[in-house]
Amino acid sequence: MDGKIRVLIVEDSFLMQKIISDIISSDSRFEVIDKARNGKEALDKVFTLRPDVVTLDVNLPVLDGLSVLEKIMQKQPTRVIMLSAYTQQGAAATIKALELGAIDFIAKPSGEISPDLYKLKEEIISKIKMASEVDLEAFLSSLRRPVILKLELRPEFLEIKKLVVIGASTGGPRAILQIMQEIPADIPASFLIVQHMPEGFTLSFAERISWESRIKAKEAEEGDIILRSKAYVAPAGSHMVVKKFWDGAGNKLKISLNQDPPVNFVRPSISVTMNSAIEIFSPNVMGVILTGMGKDGLEGARKLKQNGGFLIAQDEKSSVVWGMPKAVVDDGLADCVLPLSEIASAIIKNIK
Repeated sequence: MDGKIRVLIVEDSFLMQKIISDIISSDSRFEVIDKARNGKEALDKVFTLRPDVVTLDVNLPVLDGLSVLEKIMQKQPTRVIMLSAYTQQGAAATIKALELGAIDFIAKPSGEISPDLYKLKEEIISKIKMASEVDLEAFLSSLRRPVILKLELRPEFLEIKKLVVIGASTGGPRAILQIMQEIPADIPASFLIVQHMPEGFTLSFAERISWESRIKAKEAEEGDIILRSKAYVAPAGSHMVVKKFWDGAGNKLKISLNQDPPVNFVRPSISVTMNSAIEIFSPNVMGVILTGMGKDGLEGARKLKQNGGFLIAQDEKSSVVWGMPKAVVDDGLADCVLPLSEIASAIIKNIK
């Protein structure tokens, strides 16, 4: 993108407008071209000014943020970053926004009016820069939902055959939702999902997976028994590990949570979950590394391959950020590198 990155701020609070504008303007790469205080004004300015990136508040007067986003993506697709409060309602709306085409989100630390948003200055600048570099055409093409595949239920599929560890960061919620929407309900596997996101959002994310797929999902809790055809989302702030226990009728798998130090600067860590699954269930562990910054999942992928597991990496074109998948590809660990639209099919075929 030549020249300065042109940003439109959509926020109904004058105070929040100023804070966001000051943060963005502090970086010489950005230019705040205008501000909008309600949904209708936002649409008019998006269509007229054609900004490179829009920061869009979820809660707006006249027309709410989700409706604004939907109309933008229908008429004039634009790179959008949502701003949301740490509330159950705000989290649910944010997950929906990612489905509709928002590239990423920023969680306001103190509710709708967050004077301490300055604490997130580096995150805000980093996400706007990242959004400006997204190949919008490729990103939008990956939103198209492929045909849902079916898996025939056979007698030998009455127990867990595979543990599938899915890890993602930036761009991950939408990618994971698309994959899970294609997984059949009778699949003989369990899914452990590690998505880097702030506290307060993983519960809504798990609920969204349940609503929109055939796989029942939940935010993982200490002691959850891992069941076939179910998904468990690591709660923000806790590592999720797999343990084995005896219930009197046989060995079972359960989830344990801990607050051990971050790994690769994150907690939960994909590698922590993957390593624990491998120790208990190898070689019947599959890893799926999706879009995201950094290298989380790389060490887990190495251990997975050493123990006979199967690893899928998302390709560069369909990734919002090709960081974590690139790390495993560059290390020669991926059994296949696939566009998002083909990953669910590969998961199903491997389990079969």
